[in-house]
Amino acid sequence: MDFAPDARTGELRERLLAFMTEHVFPAEPVAAAQVAAQDDPWAHPPVVAELRAEARSRGLWNLFLPDTVYGAGLSNLQYAPLAEITGRSPHLAPLALNCSAPDTGNMELLAQFATAEQRARWLEPLLEGRIRSAFAMTEPAVASSDASNIETRIERDGDSYVLNGRKWYISGAMNPGCAVFIVMGKTDPEGRDPRRQQSMVLVPRDTPGLTVRRAMRVYGFEDHLHGGHAEIVLDGVRVPAANLVGEEGGGFAIAQARLGPGRIHHCMRLIGMAERAIELMCRRAVERSAFGKELARQGVVQTWIADARVAVEQLRLLVLKTAWLMDTVGNRGAHTEIQAIKIAVPREVTGILDRAVQLHGAAGVSQDTPLAELWASARTLRLADGPDEVHQRSLARRELRKYAPGG
Repeated sequence: MDFAPDARTGELRERLLAFMTEHVFPAEPVAAAQVAAQDDPWAHPPVVAELRAEARSRGLWNLFLPDTVYGAGLSNLQYAPLAEITGRSPHLAPLALNCSAPDTGNMELLAQFATAEQRARWLEPLLEGRIRSAFAMTEPAVASSDASNIETRIERDGDSYVLNGRKWYISGAMNPGCAVFIVMGKTDPEGRDPRRQQSMVLVPRDTPGLTVRRAMRVYGFEDHLHGGHAEIVLDGVRVPAANLVGEEGGGFAIAQARLGPGRIHHCMRLIGMAERAIELMCRRAVERSAFGKELARQGVVQTWIADARVAVEQLRLLVLKTAWLMDTVGNRGAHTEIQAIKIAVPREVTGILDRAVQLHGAAGVSQDTPLAELWASARTLRLADGPDEVHQRSLARRELRKYAPGG
């Protein structure tokens, strides 16, 4: 795909493609070997620092941030084709460019809602890539797709807040460089408006009472490069009241603002993952034979590849339309399209990856190709930003409203 909405994006795209070919793809086996050999498998392997230095020298740093003060100032439409390219190596390329979740969403949140003091302490080192961060919302005891269910308590005590609760699948938290958690909990659990009960506070990793209990696996994978997904416990964690992000009761709105750009980032990277799957399918098909002829001449294989290409072209256009709408009419105006890509893209890409695994046979489920881990990532994204059914419910309600009596 050679789409670029303007000359600047086209130039960045060419630089990024060269960086991927010359540095990122060759670094994949190196990173895996270094992780396996080092004492702390959750620490970034040395090759990550090398990639980050190279990315910065090429002007490929913090591309995700539309803010011209802190980031590259790219629109969603400009960033979309670049995010797609990084999706071909989703665990390494975004990390190399300082464009990996959850740091991206956290940096956007801090840039928009944090105080000057909070930005100086946390945003600036995140922008420089000197620390990592985590976003602590999901809980094991409740359906966290409904934020009104959250049980973690954030109680005011003089000039402090005290936190108690349990979170899990907190991405990036196993990395020793994860220095701060943005924790979402309830400051007004009995409040009349369920969307004004939640608040967010900044909790440094070394705060007494915060325990990173264990790493959670995703379909058996631990995702060392990304920093894993941790279960954490907050037991009487006390932080200064100045660590509140925004205002009390503003947590739900902040979370929605944080999710907006991240949704399109995930979807464009998923399309990059699908493109890599198609490439691997085609290479496998022309190199292998079964039952007397090349796999490439088997009708079912041809159908898989053709259907994958059609699906990717359709998905890309839908995501680009969504990016354009977010830029021109805002996230609220792009609500229907945002819901649509969250439903369609992970589901379709999971199917493409599943057929790529099938075409590779035993190799497809092994560690010798990236397909199994790509499939696990794509399947997980049907839950990570809210399950399919939540997005379908919201989208259907929006459509039905058009036909309601008096609507």
